[in-house]
Amino acid sequence: MASITKRGDYQYQAIIRRKGYPKQCATFESYEDAERWALDIESKMLQRVFTDRSELERTTLGELLDRYQNAVVVNNIGARQELSRVKRWKAHPLALRTLDTLRAVDFSQYRDARLKEVGPNTVRLELALISAMFNYARKNWSIPVENPIEGIRGPKIPGGRERRLRGDEEVRLLEAASEARSNPVQLKAAIQLAIETGLREGRLASLRWDQVDLEAEDEEVIWVLTKAESHKQRWRPVPLTEKAVEVLKGLPRDESGFVFGQAFPTVQALGSAFRRARDRAGLENFRFHDLRHEAASRMAPIMAGGTLAKIMTWDTLELTMRYYNPTARELVAAVRGKRTAP
Repeated sequence: MASITKRGDYQYQAIIRRKGYPKQCATFESYEDAERWALDIESKMLQRVFTDRSELERTTLGELLDRYQNAVVVNNIGARQELSRVKRWKAHPLALRTLDTLRAVDFSQYRDARLKEVGPNTVRLELALISAMFNYARKNWSIPVENPIEGIRGPKIPGGRERRLRGDEEVRLLEAASEARSNPVQLKAAIQLAIETGLREGRLASLRWDQVDLEAEDEEVIWVLTKAESHKQRWRPVPLTEKAVEVLKGLPRDESGFVFGQAFPTVQALGSAFRRARDRAGLENFRFHDLRHEAASRMAPIMAGGTLAKIMTWDTLELTMRYYNPTARELVAAVRGKRTAP
């Protein structure tokens, strides 16, 4: 049975102690409200449908973000980007709210306000982080938190990028890289490897020689760590073209163990060097990640979609359609059974 104690004017404290459940305590302005609450809680306990919400009431969104960051985010492949999103969320007023007070409308308002500042994909990724955190907390830490992100409409994402190298842009880009004031050899090689393998700039900047296997002829690969839908990380081989092997063998080696040595200590350093070369080459609206589209689009006509997905380390075939951006000339060549030169 619950005990209800008057603690002062308009203040009644109800306490429930029942074997097998943590103590439940709440304060109300009237005896009737306290009694009604106690009867409801005890009824749920009897039916074994009671959920202890005390952890939700004492844990803030910011505290849950800290726990998720230390347990999950730091071990993710895209940790740098996700840590930046965690930092952004922790600076928002919602981070001060306890989990039991958060509603879907709070995050839809965040979405609408944020869309006035950044692009829809940025907002999508920020909401995806929170959604993943709520799901992880419920499944792995037994925190009875609902996922409010599932109840809101995501930001409308415009059609995927289809920008590829056109005309003599590849030649101009590589020439501009060769003229860089610092690390021209490494910059040109990074661009060439991105085109030949489809590797992202983050993977290239952090690539180590012990991930590169050039020993056995016709079995040359780069091993990359990926995360499958099961959220388990595993090593996957990225096959190397003859051009990619040539580029790698032409790179100097130092004691750092990194393929690009000290040239690009961070992904930001590689990104900045690329953008300077791109601007010198006069390429408009072109990003490093567009080289991944270029690689996929060159490979797609000569192999099955499943093979392309394996090479690009995708877990679903849907991404094949997103990254395969053929030109009209390539489509004509495909129906005529020809292979076009890049």
